[in-house]
Amino acid sequence: MSRNLPPHPNLEHLKKQAKDLLHNLQQQNPNAKLADAQFALAREYGFASWPKLKSYVESLLIRVEPENANPFVGKWRANLSKSKRHPANQFQSAMIEFKVDGNTVTIIDAVIDESGHEVTANNTILVDGNEHPSENGNGYILVAKWNGPRVIETSATKDGLDVGWGKYEVSKDGKTLTISGDEQMIVLDRS
Repeated sequence: MSRNLPPHPNLEHLKKQAKDLLHNLQQQNPNAKLADAQFALAREYGFASWPKLKSYVESLLIRVEPENANPFVGKWRANLSKSKRHPANQFQSAMIEFKVDGNTVTIIDAVIDESGHEVTANNTILVDGNEHPSENGNGYILVAKWNGPRVIETSATKDGLDVGWGKYEVSKDGKTLTISGDEQMIVLDRS
């Protein structure tokens, strides 16, 4: 299996992946060590060894980048005149804030729904191409992956059936975020 590193890899997350892999390896070979899992993980990402993978990720940190280096980071306001809202969700306004730490993306939104009530949510997703159960325990499984530095693609399943997909894309100039999904396309302007 071959994996791609996200645009902003997180060493702590890679260490957690190695520990998770160690658990799997020890089921096959009780003598497996953390170094074995780290080596296997590095190979999956296309590196000859764990030290080479670690060195690469650390070299990215040497370049000190501003918080808004990731194009998603910041606040976005829905532009309803450019958007096609889902028929079942005719909200009046929406404000979304993105925070990005490696492949951990936090989305904080405040929406004024069709009846004028404010609905807020705070969701964290791992954009690593792997399956993760939804935070609210409703049985949904989410897969999110980077498709370059300006695109996040998501898909959701429940009980093994596809139930939805989404695409978040920041324009090349960084001024517009488009969220596409089943029966909707929401265009947001940077605030």
